[in-house]
Amino acid sequence: MSELDLGLGLLDHQLVDREGRNCGNADDLQLELDDPAGPRVAAILTGPPAWRSRGRMARAVAGLFAHGRLVRVPWEEVERVDASIRLRRRAHELGLGEGDRVLGGLVERLPGGRR
Repeated sequence: MSELDLGLGLLDHQLVDREGRNCGNADDLQLELDDPAGPRVAAILTGPPAWRSRGRMARAVAGLFAHGRLVRVPWEEVERVDASIRLRRRAHELGLGEGDRVLGGLVERLPGGRR
Protein backbone atom coordinates (compact mmCIF):
# COMPACT_ATOMS: atom_id res chain seq x y z
CA MET A 1 0.00 0.00 0.00
CA SER A 2 1.39 3.43 -0.85
CA GLU A 3 1.40 6.32 1.62
CA LEU A 4 -1.73 7.79 0.06
CA ASP A 5 -3.44 4.39 -0.02
CA LEU A 6 -2.56 3.79 3.62
CA GLY A 7 -4.16 7.06 4.70
CA LEU A 8 -7.25 6.56 2.56
CA GLY A 9 -7.52 2.92 3.55
CA LEU A 10 -7.34 3.41 7.31
CA LEU A 11 -7.69 6.97 8.61
CA ASP A 12 -11.19 7.97 9.72
CA HIS A 13 -12.48 4.43 9.27
CA GLN A 14 -14.81 3.07 11.94
CA LEU A 15 -13.31 0.59 14.40
CA VAL A 16 -15.63 -2.39 14.97
CA ASP A 17 -14.97 -4.91 17.74
CA ARG A 18 -15.46 -8.67 17.47
CA GLU A 19 -19.08 -8.34 18.63
CA GLY A 20 -19.87 -5.88 15.82
CA ARG A 21 -19.90 -2.83 18.12
CA ASN A 22 -18.69 0.50 16.71
CA CYS A 23 -16.00 1.66 19.11
CA GLY A 24 -14.20 4.67 17.64
CA ASN A 25 -12.36 5.86 14.56
CA ALA A 26 -8.83 5.45 13.29
CA ASP A 27 -7.60 8.98 14.07
CA ASP A 28 -3.89 8.46 13.44
CA LEU A 29 -1.34 5.74 12.80
CA GLN A 30 1.84 4.82 14.62
CA LEU A 31 4.50 3.67 12.18
CA GLU A 32 7.67 1.69 12.81
CA LEU A 33 10.43 3.08 10.64
CA ASP A 34 13.36 0.95 11.76
CA ASP A 35 12.20 -2.31 10.14
CA PRO A 36 14.70 -3.41 7.44
CA ALA A 37 11.76 -4.40 5.22
CA GLY A 38 10.51 -0.81 5.33
CA PRO A 39 7.95 1.17 7.31
CA ARG A 40 5.02 -0.74 8.80
CA VAL A 41 1.91 0.15 10.78
CA ALA A 42 2.54 -0.63 14.44
CA ALA A 43 -0.77 0.63 15.84
CA ILE A 44 -3.94 2.57 15.23
CA LEU A 45 -4.36 5.58 17.50
CA THR A 46 -7.77 6.87 18.53
CA GLY A 47 -9.04 9.56 20.87
CA PRO A 48 -8.74 13.34 21.15
CA PRO A 49 -4.96 13.42 21.65
CA ALA A 50 -4.55 11.74 18.25
CA TRP A 51 -6.46 14.59 16.57
CA ARG A 52 -3.65 17.06 17.28
CA SER A 53 -1.68 15.85 14.27
CA ARG A 54 -4.62 16.43 11.91
CA GLY A 55 -4.35 20.20 11.45
CA ARG A 56 -5.26 23.45 13.17
CA MET A 57 -9.00 22.84 13.51
CA ALA A 58 -8.44 19.34 14.86
CA ARG A 59 -5.97 20.71 17.45
CA ALA A 60 -8.57 23.24 18.58
CA VAL A 61 -11.27 20.60 18.94
CA ALA A 62 -8.84 18.26 20.73
CA GLY A 63 -8.24 21.07 23.22
CA LEU A 64 -11.95 21.03 24.09
CA PHE A 65 -11.61 17.35 24.98
CA ALA A 66 -8.51 17.69 27.13
CA HIS A 67 -9.83 14.96 29.44
CA GLY A 68 -9.90 12.47 26.54
CA ARG A 69 -7.24 9.83 26.40
CA LEU A 70 -5.24 8.31 23.60
CA VAL A 71 -5.91 4.63 22.93
CA ARG A 72 -3.31 2.59 21.06
CA VAL A 73 -4.65 -0.47 19.25
CA PRO A 74 -1.76 -2.72 18.20
CA TRP A 75 -1.88 -3.66 14.52
CA GLU A 76 -1.90 -7.34 15.54
CA GLU A 77 -5.44 -6.75 16.91
CA VAL A 78 -6.75 -5.93 13.41
CA GLU A 79 -8.56 -8.90 11.90
CA ARG A 80 -9.36 -7.29 8.54
CA VAL A 81 -9.90 -3.96 6.81
CA ASP A 82 -12.88 -3.41 4.54
CA ALA A 83 -15.37 -0.54 4.79
CA SER A 84 -14.41 -0.53 8.48
CA ILE A 85 -11.52 -1.85 10.56
CA ARG A 86 -12.54 -5.14 12.19
CA LEU A 87 -10.83 -5.95 15.48
CA ARG A 88 -10.09 -9.36 17.01
CA ARG A 89 -11.20 -8.49 20.56
CA ARG A 90 -14.05 -6.70 22.32
CA ALA A 91 -13.90 -2.93 22.70
CA HIS A 92 -13.49 -2.89 26.49
CA GLU A 93 -10.57 -5.35 26.28
CA LEU A 94 -8.73 -2.81 24.12
CA GLY A 95 -9.75 0.24 26.16
CA LEU A 96 -12.14 1.48 23.47
CA GLY A 97 -15.67 2.83 23.77
CA GLU A 98 -15.08 4.69 27.05
CA GLY A 99 -16.74 7.80 25.62
CA ASP A 100 -19.93 5.80 25.11
CA ARG A 101 -19.96 4.87 28.78
CA VAL A 102 -19.35 8.43 29.96
CA LEU A 103 -21.75 10.10 27.54
CA GLY A 104 -24.34 7.34 27.90
CA GLY A 105 -25.04 8.40 31.49
CA LEU A 106 -25.66 11.97 30.34
CA VAL A 107 -27.87 10.96 27.43
CA GLU A 108 -30.00 8.71 29.65
CA ARG A 109 -30.94 11.76 31.73
CA LEU A 110 -32.36 13.57 28.70
CA PRO A 111 -36.07 13.18 27.85
CA GLY A 112 -36.36 10.15 25.58
CA GLY A 113 -32.77 9.14 26.29
CA ARG A 114 -33.61 5.69 27.67
CA ARG A 115 -34.88 4.17 24.44
